[in-house]
Amino acid sequence: MLRPLVDAVERHVLAAERLHADDTPVPVLAPGAGKTKTGRLWAYLRDERPHGGREPPAVFYRYSPDRKGEHPRAHLASFRGFLQADGYAGFGPLYAEDAGRPAAAVEVACWAHVRRKFHDVHLATTSPLAAEALDRIGALFAIEREVGGKPPDERRRVRQDRAGPLIVELATFMDAALTKISGKSELASAIRYARSRWAALTRYVDDGRLDMSNNAAERAIRPLTLGRKNWIFAGSDAGGERAAAIYTLVETAKLNGLDPEAYLRDVLGRIAEHPINRIGELLPWSFVPCPTSPA
Repeated sequence: MLRPLVDAVERHVLAAERLHADDTPVPVLAPGAGKTKTGRLWAYLRDERPHGGREPPAVFYRYSPDRKGEHPRAHLASFRGFLQADGYAGFGPLYAEDAGRPAAAVEVACWAHVRRKFHDVHLATTSPLAAEALDRIGALFAIEREVGGKPPDERRRVRQDRAGPLIVELATFMDAALTKISGKSELASAIRYARSRWAALTRYVDDGRLDMSNNAAERAIRPLTLGRKNWIFAGSDAGGERAAAIYTLVETAKLNGLDPEAYLRDVLGRIAEHPINRIGELLPWSFVPCPTSPA
């Protein structure tokens, strides 16, 4: 019954110029085996509020029975734009030209992932080099806090003036640090992780629409990880697909300031009689509660 709404949210998200993506494991009951297997829930988020965009925020979720790269590539088959995600190799073909055709997506990497690696090293070793890397990355995040919600042109100008030089210095610092430490150390691994993604990490400086981190997608994943503690596992692959559909409406409702329970109660009472060509009226960002509805 809710599928037309779920599909409409997905179309809205995929029409964006940029997306955030992330995924998380989900235990799924394996019939007859007496145990669970591991499926995945994928989140794809559109949120233009950080750069003052007017389009409503939305997120759609998809379920897959495993983490093969074919799944996110199928989910994003119609998407063209910037994709901010972690370093998962399954996204790789989206960033590559295919038989002379331009890449479907432009990679935007996540500084929060980079910072996390240096944080773990510092926590384990109290390395002064790791601490300096954290300070330098922290200065970049401080600039981002100042430009949150500002128009793209202003974000780009501030980043180019202030973040750009800091990033050049950070690259020099990392390259010099590599010559002072064991190539097999965790710190060297953290540096190589960052430097191997440098173009994708620094792309945000020259485009005010982009974010410095993929934290928005991680926030979209958090309800799944918290909910999983309560519902334990999906009952089947079909159950995983239904969970993805319901999460799509619940989390998109929350992004648009609605009480999701009240929203769904109202929509479920109306959708069967609602004209399909006016389904947009029931989307969370267009929704007007019935006068008799508690929403």
